[in-house]
Amino acid sequence: MGNESREDMKMPLLHQSSDVILDGSRSTGDVDQKVTTIIFKIGGVECASCSSSIESVLQKLNGVKSIVVSPVQGQAVVKYVSELVSAKTIKETIEAAGFKVTEFIEQDIAVCRLKIKGMTCTSCSESIESSLLAVEGVKKAVVGLALEEAKLNYDPNVTNATHIIKAVVDAGFGADLIQSENDANKVHIKLQGIISPISAQDMDSIMQSLELLNGVNNVEVDIKQGTVIVCYDPDLTGPRSILSFIQDSCTGSNRYEASLHIPEKQRDTEKPRIKIYRNQLLWSCFFSVPVFIFSMVLPMIPPYGNWLSYKILNMLTVGMVLRFILCTPVQFLIGRRFYVGSYHALKRRSANMDVLVALGTNAAYFYSVYTVIKATLSDKFEGQDFFETSTMLISFILLGKYLESKAKGKTSDALAKLMDLAPDTACLLTVNNEGNIVSETEINTRLIERNDILKIFPGSKFPVDGVVVNGQGYVNEIMITGEATPVAKNVGDRVIGGTVNENGCLLIKATHVGSETALSQIVQIVEASQLARAPVQKLADQISKFFVPAVVVAAVITWLGWFIPGVLGMYPKSWIPKAMDEFELALQFGISVLVVACPCALGLATPTAIMVATGKGASQGVLIKGGNALEKAHKVNTVVFDKTGTLTVGKPEVVSAVLFSRISMEEFCSITIAVEANSEHPIAKAIVKYAKNRLPNHKTQPGALVHDFEVHPGAGVGCKVGPKKVLIGNKRLMRTFNIPISHEVENYFTDNETLARTCVLVAIDDIIVSAVAVTDPVKPEAARVVLCLRSMNIKSIMVTGDNRSTAIAVATEIGIENVFAETDPVGKADKIKELQAKGMIVAMVGDGINDSPALVAANVGIAIGAGTDVAIEAADVVLIKSDLEDVITAIDSSKKTISRIRLNYVWALGYNVLGVPVAAGVLFPFIGVRLPPWLAGACMAASSFSVVCSSLLLQTYKKPFVFSR
Repeated sequence: MGNESREDMKMPLLHQSSDVILDGSRSTGDVDQKVTTIIFKIGGVECASCSSSIESVLQKLNGVKSIVVSPVQGQAVVKYVSELVSAKTIKETIEAAGFKVTEFIEQDIAVCRLKIKGMTCTSCSESIESSLLAVEGVKKAVVGLALEEAKLNYDPNVTNATHIIKAVVDAGFGADLIQSENDANKVHIKLQGIISPISAQDMDSIMQSLELLNGVNNVEVDIKQGTVIVCYDPDLTGPRSILSFIQDSCTGSNRYEASLHIPEKQRDTEKPRIKIYRNQLLWSCFFSVPVFIFSMVLPMIPPYGNWLSYKILNMLTVGMVLRFILCTPVQFLIGRRFYVGSYHALKRRSANMDVLVALGTNAAYFYSVYTVIKATLSDKFEGQDFFETSTMLISFILLGKYLESKAKGKTSDALAKLMDLAPDTACLLTVNNEGNIVSETEINTRLIERNDILKIFPGSKFPVDGVVVNGQGYVNEIMITGEATPVAKNVGDRVIGGTVNENGCLLIKATHVGSETALSQIVQIVEASQLARAPVQKLADQISKFFVPAVVVAAVITWLGWFIPGVLGMYPKSWIPKAMDEFELALQFGISVLVVACPCALGLATPTAIMVATGKGASQGVLIKGGNALEKAHKVNTVVFDKTGTLTVGKPEVVSAVLFSRISMEEFCSITIAVEANSEHPIAKAIVKYAKNRLPNHKTQPGALVHDFEVHPGAGVGCKVGPKKVLIGNKRLMRTFNIPISHEVENYFTDNETLARTCVLVAIDDIIVSAVAVTDPVKPEAARVVLCLRSMNIKSIMVTGDNRSTAIAVATEIGIENVFAETDPVGKADKIKELQAKGMIVAMVGDGINDSPALVAANVGIAIGAGTDVAIEAADVVLIKSDLEDVITAIDSSKKTISRIRLNYVWALGYNVLGVPVAAGVLFPFIGVRLPPWLAGACMAASSFSVVCSSLLLQTYKKPFVFSR
């Protein structure tokens, strides 16, 4: 395997945003001077001279260590000493040179994810966001209600995860650290003392020893748990090496047993939370069901309920006392969570669901307590208590929370399945210097290191990404790519972690471990997209700010609207149910309004749908980076395609070769192999492959040595093969060296260009002896995709850097009418902007570095998964299996998701629009229909549950098969 292929295997399939840095070198700087890396997004950088201008002005600044400017990406990576120069000064210097800085991102920014506890609605997530952003050092914070997580970017020199968690707790919520930026390359080690217990001094000694180990970035110890957490650089060390180091460093009486410690999976922590909701619901029902029976059932079926009316003291009855005793634990113990939530919400001057529930249940409970006291003190008082309202209300809300938490757990099923694709164990081979297998050991997948040789049995999953070094077989990659057809794998082929070896025993070398594996990166992108907030959610966020206060006002107005006219006798006394008065009737209407209008469902409408859609898309080979991409994709009416590698396969093939002189085919092949073997150009490789196939037993002859090899950019190559002068290239190269081109050659050129083929001429000693026609085959599904887009009223356009005749020929074959050829990378982006200026919503589909400016400029950037890392990073959507039909899938799934979100809003707001007037008693004067508070609580719970179940229906999404293959 050549050096190029080896280097290629070091490159991950997908990169995180933090990986896209133009200068990969690390500048350590002086010990006392901290070197900071920052990326500036710069507008107006269009050529190399612009780059040179920026570099020259920045080099004059004291403290700037290195500058790398990329006109393609429109950004500059600057490393500087923060004590000598500031980011602001660098920004002003760039702008003074005539360029606009649109954004700058410091690379000394840490990232962490938190699990948030206690969120109930959108106002909760907004409160947490504002609390986190108020922490000094926090640059960005995003809180996802449905995922119940927060992702933060912060300066580790100013704050840390402990301070951030404290800010969440101070805001009245719980928080646990899920992951920091180094978790991907982190190993948890459990230490157990063999002779003596492990002391704090021993732990400090181990920590200091590990910190000196090459490749170890950070060490954390937990003395209580007896664990050590080590962050490491996978290029320098690995988990097994760290374990061995600890074992080997134990001397004398201080001997420890070091073993891999697997912390509890983050998603496993969902089960206890669901269990808590279930237990609270059961206890609430234990008390509230008897209250409901004593209040609503038994009194209606005499004589079985007569004993409840037995008077204990004055007007105090047995039923009142029992209901009071049974209701109190529900109100203050089981319902304590609503008091705590209300306290923290009011403390931060906001209102949420807890405030509404606390107001409603307290109004019912304390009025009922008032009736108990009044009945105890008076022998004439006749009043009705509402203890069943309080208990049933809390029970129904807990039921809704329990069902909602169970349903929300299913919204991330697709992501959970992705995370579980990698096997727990792997077979590690020990190989000696002669290449012979010495031993086979079963190890935990977390202990695999780069360059390990692993044995994969038939039917087993690949634990990490790697390359086949021995054996052959077929691999099922449906879990990653969505393609059911098994793929043949031979020596040198790459394999993806999580896929299944269907037959044949394969030996692979691990090339990507930890966060570098394709599976890990897919999971990270999906998690980030599920956390991102879609623009369509802004409506819910805006409504939630005013919703709760408006509901409280509406409830008060409802109460007054029934109480005052009742006192004034403005409606018949017959409207008031038996054993009630005007105050009690008005109070029930007010409490019902408070409860039925809960905003929980509104906050769940968008994020739950996005969670399901992005997870489902990932399982089908389409990575959608967040709700923003989903929302924009459904509006697309124009799709712009790059040609090479996108509409075409991207691998040129020779389709014909013609000889124009008496030169033999054997001599022609020998010379072209000798010359083009020195070129790295794709067309040169295609010609060499063709020639070698014609001469399978070819061996370079001593007399055919190549010398004076010269590359003519954009034209071809020239050299001497033995005594012969050889030129291989296009017509421009021939004209440069005054080589005559006959009519026969011109006709061959013209005929092939109309067929979208590139012609290469071969001249020996100033005479054209042959011509080769090379084509880049069109992908078989390309025409089908264009036809399908047309049926969806979406226009298709091709933008390419290739010559016009070839581009038009490819476009004609596929069915694209609009073609823009011979366009450079900046020109592609400008063409996108021109289309947008005409009111078009543009999706750009590309695969190369030269496509990245256009991918960024487009409303939706769609990158081919087999393309470059820069293109993948710039895109909003990644097609993992490089199938153009997934462009249709991405657009169609976005339309289905946005439609589902809108339906969710109908469910969320429908209960309020219909429920609030009924709860307020609008129908009561006409048809005598009331909505008791406990039934209003059931409606509120049903609202949230309906929204989550509606989102779950996206799990049934299937790719559109408009045209058969």
